[in-house]
Order: sequence, then C-alpha cells, then structure tokens
Amino acid sequence: MLTGKQKRHLRSLAHHLNPIFQVGKGGTNEHLIQHIQEALEVRELIKVSVLNNCLDDSDEIAAELAEKSGAELVQRIGKTIVLYKESKENKQIVLP
Repeated sequence: MLTGKQKRHLRSLAHHLNPIFQVGKGGTNEHLIQHIQEALEVRELIKVSVLNNCLDDSDEIAAELAEKSGAELVQRIGKTIVLYKESKENKQIVLP
C-alpha cells in the first residue's frame, strides 16, 4: 500500500510518460494483463489509456488492471491510468 507522499512522488515521475497500452472496445483480457505485468517488471511505472470506444467505466478498468496485474493504482485522471509495481530485478524508482 502506497502512502500519500509516495503516490505524489510517483505522479510527478509519471507526468512525462506517454501511455504504452490502450484499452479499447474489447475491454481488458488476460493477454493485455500479461503484457502489463511484463512492462511493469521492466519499467515499474506505466500509463495506460482507455479509448473513447471502450464502453466500460475507466474506474472499474483501473481497479481491475491493478488487481489482476498485482500493481498499485497510483492515479486515474479521465481516461488515463497510472500503475506502479516494484520490480524484482530492474529496481529503478526509490520511494520516499
């Protein structure tokens, strides 16, 4: 569980990132979650965007992605989701 200070730090780091995954009208699936887990192991902090043609609620998608990938939900603004998971082998981010 992240503290408010840690989330604030991660939000500042994520500000300059571009989304590397998109959730479309098909919603989330195991294939997408597997790719998110792999990206989190390499990068630790990623952005995911929810496209306008996706009929699911972005809050529900954010919660589902965080839960199934084992990541922490840092932030959801509009249709952009920021996820963080500490890497086992490629640790780059030091939390305050």
